[in-house]
Amino acid sequence: MYFPFFRGKQYDLLTIRESTDTLVNAGFIPIIEPVKESLSSLNRCLASLDEAKAECILIANPRYGDHAKQHDNLQDFIAEDANASNYITIGILLLETTTIEEIDRLYNLFSKKKLSFIHSGFKKPKELSQWLSDNDVDARHVFIENNCGKIYRRNFKNYSRVLIRDGFIKRTNSKHPEIEEFSDLHLTYTEDGVDGFGDFLIVGDDYSEGGGPAYAVAIHLTYIDDDEDSIMYVHHFKSIRQDSPTDPAGKFLEALDKLVDAVNDPNTKIWKTEAVKEFIRLHEKKHFPGLGTVKKLSMLHHLETMAIFAMREQ
Repeated sequence: MYFPFFRGKQYDLLTIRESTDTLVNAGFIPIIEPVKESLSSLNRCLASLDEAKAECILIANPRYGDHAKQHDNLQDFIAEDANASNYITIGILLLETTTIEEIDRLYNLFSKKKLSFIHSGFKKPKELSQWLSDNDVDARHVFIENNCGKIYRRNFKNYSRVLIRDGFIKRTNSKHPEIEEFSDLHLTYTEDGVDGFGDFLIVGDDYSEGGGPAYAVAIHLTYIDDDEDSIMYVHHFKSIRQDSPTDPAGKFLEALDKLVDAVNDPNTKIWKTEAVKEFIRLHEKKHFPGLGTVKKLSMLHHLETMAIFAMREQ
């Protein structure tokens, strides 16, 4: 089972809303870390998921963004507006600074909800394992791979477990190679003794409020390479001009020219998803929809690609 990890920015939430059919049909469960003070977009996203009967994991104590230092408003919102949904699991993020007392408080606050623990730097796995046993807590455990080694994960072997790997290497756009490996976790996760896997899509785990001016525009499309044992790769389509932050619209069309040439190649390995079809329509109209929409389409393509692969492997 696949668990895509989203930070709840505007276009991340739009991606989730526009992919509810894909999520439901493939049985995917998005993980959402709210990062914006305004909760209206999050509320619309959760309502869309609920209407589609799509499960999600909603983190109640985010690490990043507007709620990072003060969780009360978010937790009040969850208790008042999200608590009634049968499709929302509460995520408790476990950081290096998280205490057992805080875990216990959140557990009691959301005692009527299903829980998932997201492990990302927590240092007391044995204490947590004992607390889980003492309180008879049955919860899913999600591990951010860079912060949780195999010995750490072994403490929770009797629970449902998910491994999240960041397949996207974050760089300035001009520094991306044309093609690079993204991940093989969709093929190997069971060998790691876990029940599900996930990633941070084509955004990566590194969080920033907003990027500076882009000297190069890049469109990132993932694909499964059947000639390479079905490993997933990412193709970075970059603009030709990369020497100044001007004319993002023109640079987008330069990158889009490369993308359309690649997906129309008879030997292409990029699946023609609905998102790719939208890129082709933008190319036909020579229209730049804004970098946020470009990012959204790349994320939608990644989800569709994962869904096609999952259904193919059934």
